[in-house]
Amino acid sequence: MAWQRVALVVEGSAALALADAFEAEGALATEITDADAGTPDEQAVFGEPGAESAPWPRARVGALFAADADLDRALERALAASGAPALAAASVDRVEDTDWVALTQRQFDPNRAVERLWIVPTWHAPPDPGAVNVILDPGAAFGTGSHPTTRLVLGWLERHVRAGDAVLDYGCGSGILGIAALKLGAASAVGVDVDPRALEAARYNSVRNAVALQTRDAHAALAGAADITVANILANPLRMLAPLLAAHTRIGGLIALSGILEEQADEVASAYAPWAALEVAGAEAGWVLLAGRRAG
Repeated sequence: MAWQRVALVVEGSAALALADAFEAEGALATEITDADAGTPDEQAVFGEPGAESAPWPRARVGALFAADADLDRALERALAASGAPALAAASVDRVEDTDWVALTQRQFDPNRAVERLWIVPTWHAPPDPGAVNVILDPGAAFGTGSHPTTRLVLGWLERHVRAGDAVLDYGCGSGILGIAALKLGAASAVGVDVDPRALEAARYNSVRNAVALQTRDAHAALAGAADITVANILANPLRMLAPLLAAHTRIGGLIALSGILEEQADEVASAYAPWAALEVAGAEAGWVLLAGRRAG
């Protein structure tokens, strides 16, 4: 069996709408990458639940269709539905059948995310049994420990989690941050996400790691105040969430935010200024982590 793949370049602000439109036309899978970061194999894939736009000026949107799909019709209808003008001609190629499970597994090896913490796919044995090992299957939810924004938060958690801490991870994706916090000694952790698939993945990964990560739908009321609040999303949602995240962080507690480009740091910090003085606490590949203490 073979598939058809179509890819085209659009403005970053229109990429998610086009990917959604492709899925509405029957795409089996979609991906969004930076159109200006070299070849597709060299690009980071974007896919954070709850994000409103890709974090690049130009994005390449790819979609995989069945071999017998009417690709011309799907492309025409998706462009019309999304309102996304193509910035370059679409490319179409044929994808031959392969062992997708074996191929995926070869792409994910154990990853030493930070000093004491490894992210280990379920099909691998931990390379350092004495380390803090988070067992994680790459899946639909964002968060495998390989992206700079995730590594920044993991490193920060490694330095700041103390025994007995209550941790809130808003936009939890795969649950990687909450699970890591529990394995680093936190007494409790709550993962919140708007995407039901993310919550399902977080619960599954929690069981695999033998920790009790609690999960909450972002549409439901959230009770309590955490000692540590982390959120790895994107700058726009982080700004809008400032009152909520501050309200659910205890006075004197810590807030750490990631998914922020260097040039966006001041805007995000300003949004939290009424509650906390956030400063850059880490940087990697153009991304920064902001952190600070909740004021009274």
